[in-house]
Amino acid sequence: MKKSSYVLIIILIFIILIGVTIFSFLYYGLGKPPSVKANSYLEINLSGPIQERAVPGLFMNRFLGEPSLSMYDIWMNIQKAKVDSRIQNLVIHIDYLQCNWGKVHELREMILDFRKTGKKAYAYIDEALEFDKEYYLATACDQIILHPLGSMVINGIGGYIPFFKKTLNILGIEAEFEHVEEYKTAYNQFTEKGFTPAHEEMMKSIYQNLFSIYLNKIAEERGMNKKEIKALIDQGFHHGKEAKESGLVDKLYFEDQLINHLRTNDKPIHKITHSRYAKVKPSSLGLHRGKNIALIYGMGPIHTGEGFYQTMGSSTISRWFRKVREDETIKAVVFRVDSPGGSAVASDIIWRELVLTKKKKPVVISMSDVAGSGGYWISMAAHKIIAHPQTLTGSIGVLTGKFNLEEFYKKLGVTAEKLTYGKRADLFSTFRGLTPQERKLLKDEISWIYDKFITKVARGRNMKKKEVDEIGKGRIWTGIQAQKRGLVDEMGGLSKAISAAKKLAGIPEEKKVMLEVWPKKVSFLDILLGRKPASVLSLSSSRKKRFLSTLKCLEKKKTWALMPYWISPE
Repeated sequence: MKKSSYVLIIILIFIILIGVTIFSFLYYGLGKPPSVKANSYLEINLSGPIQERAVPGLFMNRFLGEPSLSMYDIWMNIQKAKVDSRIQNLVIHIDYLQCNWGKVHELREMILDFRKTGKKAYAYIDEALEFDKEYYLATACDQIILHPLGSMVINGIGGYIPFFKKTLNILGIEAEFEHVEEYKTAYNQFTEKGFTPAHEEMMKSIYQNLFSIYLNKIAEERGMNKKEIKALIDQGFHHGKEAKESGLVDKLYFEDQLINHLRTNDKPIHKITHSRYAKVKPSSLGLHRGKNIALIYGMGPIHTGEGFYQTMGSSTISRWFRKVREDETIKAVVFRVDSPGGSAVASDIIWRELVLTKKKKPVVISMSDVAGSGGYWISMAAHKIIAHPQTLTGSIGVLTGKFNLEEFYKKLGVTAEKLTYGKRADLFSTFRGLTPQERKLLKDEISWIYDKFITKVARGRNMKKKEVDEIGKGRIWTGIQAQKRGLVDEMGGLSKAISAAKKLAGIPEEKKVMLEVWPKKVSFLDILLGRKPASVLSLSSSRKKRFLSTLKCLEKKKTWALMPYWISPE
């Protein structure tokens, strides 16, 4: 092919990319804020995955097929709707949610906060199959509306936790892991045939606490006693008319009937969607102004190096903290943590940056669904820790180990020749098992790290090491349990954390603040021109892919401060 042909191809590709970029700006309306008509209602469709921060850039959201819902965007839209005189009502379309109880509780608190303005909130449900989390959210609204043919299935929380030891035995695979201590159960499903006493005690405690909160809150909002609600949950299935008669829902409407229901006079009512309303600038409504507070998001498994979307790279988070620390216009920091942990070293790197920042300005932790193990490590030194009652946190413990595939390789006919220089060069090899001496060596190593962990917790939380050890040992606590044990200060969400940061910074409660948010948004043009890390292309939304990405991040790390990946109460 001639050189001129290559040049033409490159020019053609460039023209196509520029065309796609221009199209995205025009089609998705990036630019001029939308007009909001008087007598409008804000419609938010809650379905599927809800991340802390959505894929940066609206075009990338649509182009890559990733979810656009984020806790930050929902929170900001509801904050705007509260003070926007043009918005009269909030309509939440609720479908199956792929997030845990902490996020659902915070969404619920957002709706209840919206209602304090005197405006109404409505939950609309087409059908509700295994809908306990979603129903818990719906009960925050003034009215719950179900499609006339819809079924309401609320049947409690819980399920099955699988154990694979027998399967691994059949395959000839042995999981060899050491942990500190008995509640550190991240790999129990591979090393045990069922619950150990400590594992069972911890899991029952978590689920019973979550169910108790769920039962109490929906009974309170629906004007029933707990016994009545428990009976309805045990019944499980409730068809349209039956759901209304039992008091689980208020109305049975088609969607057009809901719109008519919203009308309080003969004036036309207008809808504005979540995505369009997100383009309304907070400053146009008197928000997002005043002194600066940094809002740093720490999401996903923790590992050394640069992070990519929905993982927490220690280099990336550290760089953000340094920028915040050196910026004199930023008066306080809110660190939003949603992480099951990961590399102990990476967690300690982030902890160090938080400690240095704390010396210059207030630092407040806002815990989301989960902030345990390494996720607690990076949180423990803050001035204040705020969590949800259902946040999973604690898990102060360490583990290490490997899978021994020696017998598995024999079954496959795989052979290997040993060639090592150094007595323990093949310590983590999958071609042999650990010796008793090596297992003790690993246990001593993680015990040393565990001692450092509880020492830092004790210092950060103003506790004695012995006290921390008693509530540590790898045990996971819900947020409300953690508060009772001194690991968390207060219950609340992002709004509570911002208020706490303002107070610590000496900013009056009634004063507005401007949030400097990290990670910054990334446009398609940024990625095209290489101005931002293109690693946002390494995305996944399914639980399976998130777990695989966690393993990929941690595959070179031998010591983990990691929670069980399967703890996801449904």
